[in-house]
Amino acid sequence: MTDMTKTTSGSLIAAEKVNGTNVYNTAGDKLGSVDDIMLDKASGRAIYAIMSFGGFLGMGEKYHPLPWSSLKYDSQKDGYVVDLDKKQLQDAPHYDQSSPFEWTPEYGRRVDSYYNAPHYWS
Repeated sequence: MTDMTKTTSGSLIAAEKVNGTNVYNTAGDKLGSVDDIMLDKASGRAIYAIMSFGGFLGMGEKYHPLPWSSLKYDSQKDGYVVDLDKKQLQDAPHYDQSSPFEWTPEYGRRVDSYYNAPHYWS
């Protein structure tokens, strides 16, 4: 039997297919790629895309939570586009693999505020 999550239809896509999708800015520069997706447990809605940015061969890579609402899918690029430049991204909330990280509502509000996105955290 075929795993139905491997196929896409219309605007639906399996999360595993989103992981690895490139993220570009409006100038067409590749900023990084989607490393993971944060979902609301109750509604099932995607709230954040975790984008990997920088580093070389996985070293020094930083992870930037982007509000899902800030991503626009571009079928010609086969990737997501955000209205950010590299400087804005360098100053954005982020974390890396080598330091302890805990997702808290305070951190989520900081991310939402930085990107001027609707607050998920009440």
